[in-house]
Amino acid sequence: MTEKKLATALVLAASRRGAEDTVAKIQGVSHKCLVTLDGVVMLERVVREMVGAEGVGRVYVSIESEALLRSVPALADMLDRGEIHYVESAENLYLSVAKGVETIDSPWPLIITTGDNALHTTEMINHFCGQLFAGGADAAVGMTPASVILETYPDGKRAFHNLKDGGWSSCNLYALTTDKAMISAKIFEGGGQFGKKPQRILKAFGLMFMLLYRYKLATIDQLAGLLGRRWKLRVQVIRMPFADAPIDVDNPGDFALTERILRSRHAAAAE
Repeated sequence: MTEKKLATALVLAASRRGAEDTVAKIQGVSHKCLVTLDGVVMLERVVREMVGAEGVGRVYVSIESEALLRSVPALADMLDRGEIHYVESAENLYLSVAKGVETIDSPWPLIITTGDNALHTTEMINHFCGQLFAGGADAAVGMTPASVILETYPDGKRAFHNLKDGGWSSCNLYALTTDKAMISAKIFEGGGQFGKKPQRILKAFGLMFMLLYRYKLATIDQLAGLLGRRWKLRVQVIRMPFADAPIDVDNPGDFALTERILRSRHAAAAE
């Protein structure tokens, strides 16, 4: 019998702004991922969906201290039961991933997400894992077409990556499957958020990528191929057919939208 393939998950939950984050200020907590949405702490939501995914084995949470995890009773229980594990975060996203890779025994394939993606579901994660396992790439990123998002949220105001084949939005789902793929994670040394801060694209990806991106001269797969040649990796774009997948909680407006969606899901499940 062939052993079922499972990914290791790393949830990045450290805070860049701490209690001064605009989302953290809504409820006066130390980290935005510790706010409560529809009765559940946001980080707990993210972790529970990852733990419940069929394509995921071990789950690690990268945050400043284990005490922060234990401040959420449900996460403390999950730690005690061995359902999740703590790994200390570092100064930035890339260094936190690097520290996770160094700390975790046999981490590959490694799926990476963030603690503010409160709308991710086991269905989304399983779709991502299935595509990753079938694709055989060294590095992968989950992206949702703008058409999928706008069909559900026609009045939504999102910063799409507009390319030759239409708009795209990142889902904060990434994968590394080999040691050599760590070179691709270095793009997050500057903090990511390329759609919101496009000047970071040049530094992270190079001039050719920047020109093709800016003037919509390439499709998303062509850009992935360019990066693959630059890094000497197989880079895969995983299409995520879920309108909610790219929505994270970066500001009070996202907080309000996410809570509305969660309450709607809650109500639908109760019917």
